[in-house]
Amino acid sequence: MSGQAMAQGIGAKMEAAGARVGTPVCTKFMARYVGAETAGGTYSFDLELTIARLRTAGRMIARTGTDGLIVCSAREHTRTPVERFCELTGAKKILGRFMPGTLTNPSLPHYIEPKLVLVSDPAVDSQAIVEATNAGIPVIGMANTDNVTSMLDVVIPTNNRGRKSLAAAYWMLAREVLVTRGDIDEAGAGEDNRHSMDLDIEDFEDKMSIDEASEEGDEGEE
Repeated sequence: MSGQAMAQGIGAKMEAAGARVGTPVCTKFMARYVGAETAGGTYSFDLELTIARLRTAGRMIARTGTDGLIVCSAREHTRTPVERFCELTGAKKILGRFMPGTLTNPSLPHYIEPKLVLVSDPAVDSQAIVEATNAGIPVIGMANTDNVTSMLDVVIPTNNRGRKSLAAAYWMLAREVLVTRGDIDEAGAGEDNRHSMDLDIEDFEDKMSIDEASEEGDEGEE
């Protein structure tokens, strides 16, 4: 498969996952990444910019080394995407509540000194961002149209609310890290099974609970 065809395939997957879908609000920080406002009043991202930023973030993570990366995420639907990303790349994760002092108080037993922090939502993961900034640690963040990104070093403009879109973002980011490191080629093939990118977006997706599926079904019947 040619490079152009591969890029088109990735773009189609990101589109299908709803990566470009924003919110009815667009902050001044995110305006540069917005492609258009839909007839329904929802902003949408320029998907080419989203993909370009994911590639930039992937290269930055690979250069820094995933042994120095902490993925902090308290947002809903991020457990599986983050776990898959960390399994493939070797990064560490902090899911759920971020304990104060984790990056700034050496006397605490859970104190760590990462070289890079990745968050899923600047609003939800604000404690991690503030501490990383105070400690001089660069922060990469996935951000929607309504997010404030003034404390992020690298912004990944994407739909960070949807189950499928979050899976797509972490899938592509993991892929870019592995490609940059030389673990896999652009087609996702590696020299051994450990390095082969045989997981697709669906494998990164947080699955609905029985209650969530029931609620979604009830809404569809109305």
